[in-house]
Amino acid sequence: MSEKFSATLRIGDLNDFIAPSQACIVSLKGLKASSTKPSAKPEVSTSSKQLKTEPVKISLKDCLACSGCVTSAETVMLEKQSLDEFLFNIDKGKAVIVSLSPQSRASLAVYFGISPLQVFRKLTTFFKSLGVKAIFDTSCSRDLTLVESCNEFITRYKQSQSTDDKSCQSSLPMISSACPGWICYAEKQLGSYVLPYISSVKSPQQTIGVIVKNNICQKMGLRPADVYHVTVMPCYDKKLEASRDDFVFEVEQSKTNENEGLRVSEVDSVLTSGEVLELIQLKGVDFKGLEESSLDGMLTNFNEGHLYGVQGSSGGYAETIFRYAGKVLFGREVKGPVDFRTIKNSDFQEVTLEVEGKTVLKFALCYGFRNLQNIVRKIKIGKCDYHFLEIMACPSGCLNGGGQVKPQPGQSAKELIQLLQTAYMENVLIADPFGNPLVQSLYDEWLEHPGSEKAKRLFHTDYHPVVKSISSQLHNW
Repeated sequence: MSEKFSATLRIGDLNDFIAPSQACIVSLKGLKASSTKPSAKPEVSTSSKQLKTEPVKISLKDCLACSGCVTSAETVMLEKQSLDEFLFNIDKGKAVIVSLSPQSRASLAVYFGISPLQVFRKLTTFFKSLGVKAIFDTSCSRDLTLVESCNEFITRYKQSQSTDDKSCQSSLPMISSACPGWICYAEKQLGSYVLPYISSVKSPQQTIGVIVKNNICQKMGLRPADVYHVTVMPCYDKKLEASRDDFVFEVEQSKTNENEGLRVSEVDSVLTSGEVLELIQLKGVDFKGLEESSLDGMLTNFNEGHLYGVQGSSGGYAETIFRYAGKVLFGREVKGPVDFRTIKNSDFQEVTLEVEGKTVLKFALCYGFRNLQNIVRKIKIGKCDYHFLEIMACPSGCLNGGGQVKPQPGQSAKELIQLLQTAYMENVLIADPFGNPLVQSLYDEWLEHPGSEKAKRLFHTDYHPVVKSISSQLHNW
């Protein structure tokens, strides 16, 4: 199995990460770890002897959700999450489908000095040369996720205004659920006082997994069990997300009963941006010299040299829901870019909507572990006055994920982030997710309408406190 460890986070102005020379603090051989105060940095070992040991398989329940892997997205060594496994499934004849995130496109675009759209077309050529059957764009599933999130927010907001609704106490603030590092931390460390506030909508990664395995397969004449679905993501923690038991479904009974009771993952494997670059280099490909293939319109919304997308390099949750809520709840059209104001630092920003001198909507972007902890404390003591929080564990958000291509020699971290932010919106036309024709057709032909019972069953989930395994408990003993 391949071993890859994320390098130091490329940060803006926060300093809440651990360096790559530090390691997971789970006791790898069952030994009692030395105790540390909660605020102290974990003790680590970087001896050559340790590095030569056999790879350790760490399960989701073994993870302590310490600040290290939560904020810097350190690699969690999971089975079936490697380049070797990806290539193995191609070789054994699986129908391999790849779904590419816009953040990864931007990362590779900056590295190669070409546009993200060129990256998409060249990656289509590259992956198909390896035997991949189809390459899709997660911007489409992100739009569906945003539509479901908008619908959920309206429901929660109305509940919070109802004095007779006993559930109103856990309705707001609604917190985004797309960041697996944040979810991991919330489930293991925060428990029931925060989990009810987290949006039930699955992330774009898992949403496209549902679409591929439950809808696209049928259109392509494939059985879900015969498809190996790989996503390309900016974050190592997306590997954790894909491995969750919550995101496995049972194949419906067939006429021949051949696959009855078979359980299938929505996403079989995750490759990071850096791992895709490694694969390109491993194959000795002149990537910039590759031909540019046409894009698959089945799950990619594009038009003559442009892709469609939304503002916000971490999914655009706060901005999209703010616009929608302002229009639906208060009849206010928010025109132009949403004016987020920096409050404490560049990773904590807020925006408000006022009606007749009263603040009716208050949203915030909260990136990085330090900001995250501050907002969690306010929620715990009932002092959080936000209606919606877009929370991402990494400073600067998803573009700065631990799985992105690292800064090149002579390139500073801040310079890279600025280049990524520029590249992310190149060739992208801003469009309302509700107007995405591919999303509309999914609702019309399959899901009925946003928030339908079928949409809730397929694209929503529950988050729950995770009881630590015995090894984790012994570690903290």
